[in-house]
Amino acid sequence: MFRKMRRIRQELPLDRVEEVLHRGTNGVLAVQGDDGYPYAVPLSYVYHNSKLYFHSAKAGHKVDAIRRQPKVSFAVVDEDTVVSAEYTTYFRSVIAFGRAFVVEDAAERRDAFLALTAKYSADQPREKQEAEVGGCTQAILIGVEIDHMTGKEAIEYVKASQTK
Repeated sequence: MFRKMRRIRQELPLDRVEEVLHRGTNGVLAVQGDDGYPYAVPLSYVYHNSKLYFHSAKAGHKVDAIRRQPKVSFAVVDEDTVVSAEYTTYFRSVIAFGRAFVVEDAAERRDAFLALTAKYSADQPREKQEAEVGGCTQAILIGVEIDHMTGKEAIEYVKASQTK
């Protein structure tokens, strides 16, 4: 169903893919937009309990597209160093494919929202984070159940790790 990576030597193992997802602060969600056009939108997210979560307004292009067709992809760029003398970039990235859904379960919603606040506001007291989550009624939470994900890094990073 999902293609094998062509340059298999550059594929990241699952534990490193998950490290990238935990470390990243933003990614690009791609959905099937209006009139069959792809719609890709950058957003903040959290990778929690093997799912991706992000908050959203209750209505809009992204939410309409997800409700119409829940299959999505999500990309995170972890590293992108321009190496002008080599006419390339040294990169590391992850792409996940899955099915998006509006989180309806109250416990899952609270748990995932707390994970989001902990990721982006870790310096704030836990009580303040919990109050923020409890008072957040204007947003919905969207989860992505991941069907497949891969990570890839520049061959230069692969070679460097093999010489260590």
